[in-house]
Amino acid sequence: MSGLRQTSLIDAVWLPVRDGNDTGRLIFDNHYSRQHYADGRKPLLYAGPGEKIVLVTPDALALFIWRKFRSMDHQEGVSCAVFRNEGAGLSSDLIRAADELAWQRWGGERLYTYVDPKKIRRKRDPGRCFLKAGWKHFGWTKGGLRILHIRPEWEQGN
Repeated sequence: MSGLRQTSLIDAVWLPVRDGNDTGRLIFDNHYSRQHYADGRKPLLYAGPGEKIVLVTPDALALFIWRKFRSMDHQEGVSCAVFRNEGAGLSSDLIRAADELAWQRWGGERLYTYVDPKKIRRKRDPGRCFLKAGWKHFGWTKGGLRILHIRPEWEQGN
């Protein structure tokens, strides 16, 4: 959480919390990427390895996890590992606010995410909330995940 500018709780869109935070875990448990162990184990940490920022909205209705790690498919930048909004406001607004926090921490690196069209509610454009937040389609993985990304220079003038 070092490197993030301090903000008041009243003005905060996102609050940084530690990996393993119980509120974040409750939201994460509802995300489609959540892996559940057959024996019922719940590991203390859930954000994954690498540098990370775990963010929760003050109303505890949304979770965002940024991770910087070595991508197996050679993506460069910082990955949105998890985004789940259960009613904290417009998803595109939440994404834009999370983008700013990532750029504060990692100095304007490319941000990217994967969207699994088979595991989200049927939409004509998987990842639409990211696209509305200014992200762009980058391609598809071999496994059929949509890759979306954004660079800070695309945000200038908005």
